[in-house]
Amino acid sequence: MRTQEVPVGAPVAAVLSELRAQLEAAGIEDPGADVELIVAHVLDVARGRVQALAILGTEIGDAALARIRDLADERARRVPLQHLTGRAPFRGIELEVGPGVFVPRPETETVAQFAIDALRAVPDPEPLAVDLCTGSGAIALALANEVPTARVRAVEKSPEAHAWAARNVARLGDDRVELLLGDVSDLDPEAGEPVSGPLSTAFDPLLGRVHVLVSNPPYVPSGMVPRDPEVRDHDPELALYSGTDGLDLIRVISRAARRLVVPGGLLVLEHAEGQGRAIRELLAADGWRAAATHQDLTLRDRATTAIR
Repeated sequence: MRTQEVPVGAPVAAVLSELRAQLEAAGIEDPGADVELIVAHVLDVARGRVQALAILGTEIGDAALARIRDLADERARRVPLQHLTGRAPFRGIELEVGPGVFVPRPETETVAQFAIDALRAVPDPEPLAVDLCTGSGAIALALANEVPTARVRAVEKSPEAHAWAARNVARLGDDRVELLLGDVSDLDPEAGEPVSGPLSTAFDPLLGRVHVLVSNPPYVPSGMVPRDPEVRDHDPELALYSGTDGLDLIRVISRAARRLVVPGGLLVLEHAEGQGRAIRELLAADGWRAAATHQDLTLRDRATTAIR
């Protein structure tokens, strides 16, 4: 609930102040930034321009002000900011996101960096990468954007998330990202003999040829419901939970990746803090070498890499 209403046609600075207080009362972590981004979205300007307009004493028109307040009300109800703007920045690209797809996080940018560095080091003129559980396509598109010679194959199980990824690939992929709808479990050699299905057929030509396989899979234990409403109520459950210890799909990916990755190639997995040791152990048991866990910019364990 707003603590104070400013007049219609109010100055930008007054609107920012009013709505910042509203979001702060709602428990938003960075209310000032969120309000500035909402205003920037409605006015179709950069966030820095909003700050300049506030200093200049510029007023917001009636229609724009009404829209800004509506979006602020939704944000106060803990609808993700990215759902309100329809956009999520990720490593220099802007992704389209909304209900039905996992919103890419800043910490995943660190995970993508390991894959990017490894691709750049591949002597092949067209290094090959695979992104499993691609969601919005964030990692796959970052690889293609930052390693222009790379070819990337991305897989997503959820039809809703796949639709968002398809929009992003069509806009940003430059024909170097191939997006597939399918269940990563179909690639698991322990799922059945022989491994079969449309996804397996599509990946058969890549066996032993992938230079980098990266994934930000679901890794939340099924009994650990996230506290943040933005995650708990709006991120798809399919993108969050993976068995009692959160590692069910990571086990599948480890086995599948062993068939796909070239000797000397790299596996990159995002995971939660506290899962690194268990992941290193399961990777070693599957035959991966030099498994190592790495921290993100907040100094939390975020990714584990291993060599085929």
